[in-house]
Amino acid sequence: MKNNQNDKVFINLSNHPSQKWSTQQLEAVGKIVPHAQIIDIPFPSVESTIDESEIKRISEHLTEMIMSYHPCCVMCQGEFGVTFCVVTSLKDKGIPVVYSCSERRVIEKTTEYGIEKTSVFVFARFRKY
Repeated sequence: MKNNQNDKVFINLSNHPSQKWSTQQLEAVGKIVPHAQIIDIPFPSVESTIDESEIKRISEHLTEMIMSYHPCCVMCQGEFGVTFCVVTSLKDKGIPVVYSCSERRVIEKTTEYGIEKTSVFVFARFRKY
């Protein structure tokens, strides 16, 4: 569904659906784009065997799709080559692009087999590219 051009759209181009985001991450979106409509666009799987021309084709397709929503801001996280191309293209069009920063918290528990470590990632903030 395309949005009305007057809507305030925040695009989430990643493999982390906004329905699973923490309250803190959703509040951070609201600080960037007040009353934002968050639209999730899944970041595609990018095979290691493809060449730069295919990276460019994928990136151009994603950029066109993103621009069709008239976004106020885009969060872009995924395969490095595609991410670089999409971020560059969006910034050239004047669209702010951000990425999510998290703090890793490690929980250690001693078991009969040794020390078991569990990492928990806690959203901290968005940073601009």
